[in-house]
Amino acid sequence: MLQLTPQMRILVAIQPVDFRKGIDGLAALCRNQLAEDPMSGTLFLFRNRPATALRVLAYDGQGFWLYSKRLSKGQFSWWPTNVDTVSQIDCRALQTALWNGNPINASFSEDWRKIDM
Repeated sequence: MLQLTPQMRILVAIQPVDFRKGIDGLAALCRNQLAEDPMSGTLFLFRNRPATALRVLAYDGQGFWLYSKRLSKGQFSWWPTNVDTVSQIDCRALQTALWNGNPINASFSEDWRKIDM
């Protein structure tokens, strides 16, 4: 099960990805196109071209996890388009996106306290 915490760094790959890629292919994409270390503990979110599936790549210190969600009907309605290669989101936005919601239009309560990093 994917456990999300507010302290996690979550990066979204803006361009669609060929989902025939497995863990090694997505890790290489993180290194080469996103210029990020896939073993840093960051979660990486990818979308396929028809916007019917999402994948999350995560490293837990021992190995990689690859989470997939494919919609049985329809497409994911939200995806950032404001930057060229990568965008950072918070855990509430990821949870909303995984449930096919739009984090921009969602109303969230205020954070109880900010954690300085």
